[in-house]
Amino acid sequence: MRQPRGRAAAAAAPVAAEIRAALAALMGDPRKAKAFLAAIDEGTAEHLLSDWELWARPDQLPPAAAADGRPWTTWLVLGGRGAGKTRAGAEWVRGLALGRPPFADRPVGRIALVAETMSDVREVMVEGVSGLLAIHPASERPTFEPTRRRLVWPNGAVAQGFSAEDPESLRGPQFEAAWLDELAKWRRGEATFDMLQFGLRLGARPRQMVTTTPRPSALLRRLLADPATAVSRARTAQNAFHLAPAFLDTVLGRYGGTRLGRQELDGEIIDDRPDALWSRAALEAAREAEAPPLARVVVAVDPPASSRAGADACGIVAAGIDPAGALHVLADDSAAGLRPAQWAARAIALYRAREADAVVAEVNQGGEMVRAVLAEVDAGVPVVSVRATRGKYLRAEPVAALYEQGRVRHAGAFAALEDEMCDFGPDGLSSGRSPDRLDALVWAITHLALGPKAPVPRVRRF
Repeated sequence: MRQPRGRAAAAAAPVAAEIRAALAALMGDPRKAKAFLAAIDEGTAEHLLSDWELWARPDQLPPAAAADGRPWTTWLVLGGRGAGKTRAGAEWVRGLALGRPPFADRPVGRIALVAETMSDVREVMVEGVSGLLAIHPASERPTFEPTRRRLVWPNGAVAQGFSAEDPESLRGPQFEAAWLDELAKWRRGEATFDMLQFGLRLGARPRQMVTTTPRPSALLRRLLADPATAVSRARTAQNAFHLAPAFLDTVLGRYGGTRLGRQELDGEIIDDRPDALWSRAALEAAREAEAPPLARVVVAVDPPASSRAGADACGIVAAGIDPAGALHVLADDSAAGLRPAQWAARAIALYRAREADAVVAEVNQGGEMVRAVLAEVDAGVPVVSVRATRGKYLRAEPVAALYEQGRVRHAGAFAALEDEMCDFGPDGLSSGRSPDRLDALVWAITHLALGPKAPVPRVRRF
């Protein structure tokens, strides 16, 4: 890289805090950022682009401490596909090898690079677009020695590559730091991770960085539960500056809100509860882009007992039934912290938007008050009162059976509702909270398919 000289060198000197802030703000507008880089001297642009602290998001820089307030041993970066995890990992290793704050106060001489395969080490961590060779200016760039599976910096720091397919290869070597990439997909993850820990024994503060798109695994849960772990999270959309707009539009439109999207784009760990009435896989199989023409539509309301902060939410779910008897969940408009007039207005707004035939309202908590509150908003809305005579689990079982029979579809993705469904077992939700969204769903489906049948007024399309 041609180094800036003269006035360009002055412009590329340590950037003042206010200038850093102004340039960092450009990341929110890719067009302005690219226009800025195009308008300045090539050498200055290269220098600025190599200044990772300038362009990095907060989640891509090392945390100050772990959850317990002490220095972290593991920095776990959970992110969606294309969220900038590899760049963050490579820049961390670069900062360690060169001894640059905030990464290190002196060069770290021995570093392990671990991926699922040696091909991944080379093609992603070392030679990739965001890999170690690409991010270094020429004057700092390490030499890659493929036959020895290592990088050597001009100052003598060495990063050695290892494959998670061969945990025993980590028996013997020792390190001050390690970068572990895509840990969640390692087939021999536990064995490789454990073997690496025995080798992290050099220096005053051995530490490791894990960059991965999450999947439910015992190893990830173990790291998340460790008080010496610091966690950073990033969604794919946060890295829009470096991604093709068409890619974001396509994947967010197709997968946004789905189980796969929440895992691969939002970086969430999506678990199934073993004794839950529903599973993620079953709900994904029940998903449809839009509902067909429907014969009847209802909005079910599960009112909260209180509107105070921290109280239960008001469950508000719309569902319909088609002429063939298949059921379709149309909307989840549940919300917490609503006063009676607010949740009533919200339910009736959904009733109108969906051209529903009735509002189905549980009256255990408020009796006639529930009907009266709804009537105050719109006295012309038909209200069907339902009262719970059995426990929530017993009421939900017949509805879950309809899902198993393939009779219920979800016209879209309803992340919060589906989280409750997949966490609802014989003892309720694992959090101990009330399953308000699920209650509303159960009342809607029960009324449409398992309760008294109202006349079919007309067929409509959504």
